[in-house]
Amino acid sequence: KRQVYESNLINNGLQLEATRSVLDEKLIFVKVHAPWEVLCTYAEVMHIKLPLQPNDLKTRDSAFNWFSRLLRVDENIIKPEQEFFTAPFEKEHLSNFYIQDKDTFFNPATRSRIVHFILSRVEYATKNNVKKFGINKLLDAGIYKAAFPLHDSSFRHPSTDPDCPSERYLLYKEWAHPKNIFKLQPLDFIRRYYGEKIGIYFAWLGFYTNMLTVAAVVGVGCFLYGCLAKDNCTWSQEVCDPNIGGNIIMCPQCDKACTYWNLTITCESSKMILLTLFIFWIVTLFLEFWKRRQAELEYEWDTVEYLEQEEQIRPEYEAQCTHVIMNEITQVRNEDTQPLWKSFFQWFNINTFLIFSWQILLIIASVVGVIVYRLSVFLVFSALLSQHITETQAIHKYLTPQTATSVTASVISFIVIMILNIIYEKVAIMITDFELPRTQTDYENSLTTKMFLFQFVNYYSSCFYIAFFKGKFVGYPGNPVYWLGKYRNEECDPGGCLLELTTQLAIIVGGKAIWNNIQEVLLPWVKNLIGRYCAAARSEKIVPRWEHDYHLQPIGKLGLFYEYLEMVIQFGFVTLFVASFPLAPLLAIINNMLEIRLDAWKMTTQFRRIVPQKAQDIGAWQPIMQGIAILAVVTNAMIIAFTSDMIPRLVYYWSFSVPPYGNHSTYTMKGYINNTLSVFNISDFKNESKPSAPQVGNQTTCRYRDFRYPPGHQHQYEHNIYYWHVIAAKLAFIIVMEHVIYFVKFIISYAIPDVSQKTKSKVKREKYLTQKLLHENDLKVVTKSMGKIHVLKRVLVIENIYS
Repeated sequence: KRQVYESNLINNGLQLEATRSVLDEKLIFVKVHAPWEVLCTYAEVMHIKLPLQPNDLKTRDSAFNWFSRLLRVDENIIKPEQEFFTAPFEKEHLSNFYIQDKDTFFNPATRSRIVHFILSRVEYATKNNVKKFGINKLLDAGIYKAAFPLHDSSFRHPSTDPDCPSERYLLYKEWAHPKNIFKLQPLDFIRRYYGEKIGIYFAWLGFYTNMLTVAAVVGVGCFLYGCLAKDNCTWSQEVCDPNIGGNIIMCPQCDKACTYWNLTITCESSKMILLTLFIFWIVTLFLEFWKRRQAELEYEWDTVEYLEQEEQIRPEYEAQCTHVIMNEITQVRNEDTQPLWKSFFQWFNINTFLIFSWQILLIIASVVGVIVYRLSVFLVFSALLSQHITETQAIHKYLTPQTATSVTASVISFIVIMILNIIYEKVAIMITDFELPRTQTDYENSLTTKMFLFQFVNYYSSCFYIAFFKGKFVGYPGNPVYWLGKYRNEECDPGGCLLELTTQLAIIVGGKAIWNNIQEVLLPWVKNLIGRYCAAARSEKIVPRWEHDYHLQPIGKLGLFYEYLEMVIQFGFVTLFVASFPLAPLLAIINNMLEIRLDAWKMTTQFRRIVPQKAQDIGAWQPIMQGIAILAVVTNAMIIAFTSDMIPRLVYYWSFSVPPYGNHSTYTMKGYINNTLSVFNISDFKNESKPSAPQVGNQTTCRYRDFRYPPGHQHQYEHNIYYWHVIAAKLAFIIVMEHVIYFVKFIISYAIPDVSQKTKSKVKREKYLTQKLLHENDLKVVTKSMGKIHVLKRVLVIENIYS
C-alpha cells in the first residue's frame, strides 16, 4: 500500500526523497517537495485566493494608533504584511497576478495546505470497487508513523541568510518569549506560518483579553470602593458595635453540638458589599465587536468565500460500513453504515438518554455531596472553633465555623472537579464514538456540545448551589428542615451567602488557572526533555531538522479544542457570577496574558508544526458564548436578588425605616439589623435539636436570620409582612433588570453592524478588480477574435462576388 501510494504521489507531480534516520536505522523519512507547476495546478483546484495587486484604498489612522504602535512588534524585525486585493487563482491568467518571486508567491502555510490536500486524496488501494485514499487512513492503519510539515529552522538560532529569515525563530523571540507579554501579537505572521485556524484562535484570545481590560478596571474599582466604604456602612457598624451586635445572641445553627453565638463574630463578613452590573454591556460589546473583527480577518485572510472541499470520512466510520451509496452531489460511490431511521432511533433513544441521565444524576450527586460534607464538617468546626460570646481573640473575626467550612469545602470541590474532568472527558469521547460521526468536523462538533455540557455542570454546580439553594430552605430553629432525614440544612451567614460564593469562585478560578498552565507547560517539556536525553545517549551524530521535529510532541487530532474549551469555561466564570466576584475579570486577564505566551511557546518549541487549515470563524464556540451571555443576565439578577442583601436593605430603607412600619422620621438604615433578625423563644426548642450547651445567663430568646413574627404573636413564627414586601421587590427587580439589560443589549447589537464600512469598501473594490482584470480582459480577447472573424467573412463574400 505504501509503494502504491508513493507511486501515485509521484504521478501527481510531487517529488519524494527518502532518508534513513540517524538515530534509528529502521526508521525512514520521506520528504515531500511540491514544484511550482504542482502548486499552481492545485491552487486553482482548491480555489485559493492569491494577490492581484496591492491595496490602493486610502485608510485613516485610528486616534489610538500612536498608543498601539508602542505595543506592536518591532517592524524592523517582523515586517508588516503588505495588503493585497486577491482573487481565486487561475493558471490561464497567471500574468494578471502579483508575482514578484515564485518562491514567496505561495506563503508557507499555503504550500503546506496544498501538499496535505494532495496527500489526503491520493489513492493507495481499491476494495470492492471502492477506492481507499488519504494519508489519514494510512496513519491510522500504522502504514506511516507520522505526517507533518517541517519547522523552517531551530527556534534557538537566527538565520545566517539575511534574505531568508527564520520565521520560527522570529515567532519565538517576538511572540512566544515571556518578555513580549504586554505586546500585541503578530497575527499576520502567525497566520503565514501556522495557517488561518491557528491565527484566528490567537486573534480571538487576544481580542477577548483586550476586552477584559475594561471589565478588570471596573471590577477593581468596585472592589476598592467596597473596601474603602465598608467601614461607613450603617448595617456593618451595627453588627460590629458591642452595644448593638454585642448584645444580640444568635440561635445555634446545628443540632446539639452548636452553641449560642454572638452576632459580632460576623463583623468582617458583614462589610463585604461587592456588587456590580457592568459586565453585561461589556460582554455584549465584546461579542458584537468580535463579529466586526472576525469579518475583517475573513477578508484580510481570504476566507470570506472559502469553498471547503468535501471532507473525507473517518476511518472508524469506514471500518463499520455495511453498504455502498451514491453521493448525489459528486456522483461518486461512498460507503455508509446503516439506514437513516436506525441511526436516528439509536442516537435519540440511547445517546440522549445517556447524556441527560448522566447530567441529572451528576447534579443530584454534586448537590447532595456538597450539602452532606458541609453539614458534617460544620459540626466538627463548631466544636473545634469555640463561638462563646465572651471570647474576643482577633482570629475569631475571620476564622469562624462558617468560614472554615466554606474554604475547605471549596478546596475539596476543586480537587473533585479536576478528577471528574478526566472521567467526563472519557465519557464524552465514549458516547461520541458510539454515535460514529461520519467526518472529523461532525465528530468535533458533537464532542464540543457534550464536553461543554459536562464541564458546565461540573464546574458550576457547586456555585449554583451556594448562590441559589443554600440557606433558602432552612425553616426556623423550632422546626428546621433536614436533608435525608438526618442532616439539618445549612444556613447562610447573617450577612448572606455572597462572601461564601466569592470564596468558592476565587478558589476554583485561581486553582484552575494554575493547574492548567502547569499541565500545559510541564508535561510537554518533560516529555521532550526525556526524548532529547534518550536521543543524545544513542548517538552523537548531527540530527537533521526533520528528525528533530519527529521527536517533538504531536498536536493531536482535536487540535485547539481543549484550548477553546478552557477559555469558554473561564468566560462562564467571568460572566455568570461577576455580581459576587468583581475581581474575576482581573484574574482572567492575568491568566490569559500568560495563556497566550504559553500556548505560543509550546506550539513553537514543544510541538510539531500543525497542518495549516482554513477557518472562517471560531465555530460552535460563538453561539455557546452568546448563550452564556444570555444566561448571565438571569444568574446575576438572581444573585443580587436572592443571594445578596441588597433588596432587603432597599426595602427597609424606603418602606420599613419610616412610618407606618418604622419609628424613624427620615429614611435611614439604622435599625436594619434588628429588623431583619427574627426572635425565637429558647423554650420552644425540640428535644432533638436543643443545644447541649447551657444558655447564657437569664437569656430566654435568641435571634435567627429570617422575616417571621415573634413568639406570643397570633401568627408566631410565620412569615411577616416584611417578608412578602421583600419577595415582591426581588421578583420586580429581576423582571425589570432583565428587560432593561436585554433591551440595551438589543440596541447595542442593532447599532453595531457586523461588518465595518471599511471592510465593505475593500470587498467591493476587490470584486471590481477581479471582474476587470480577469473577466473583462477575456471579453476583450473574445471581442477582438470575433472582429477578425467578421472581417474575414466580408473578404470571402467580396471574393465570391467578383469570382
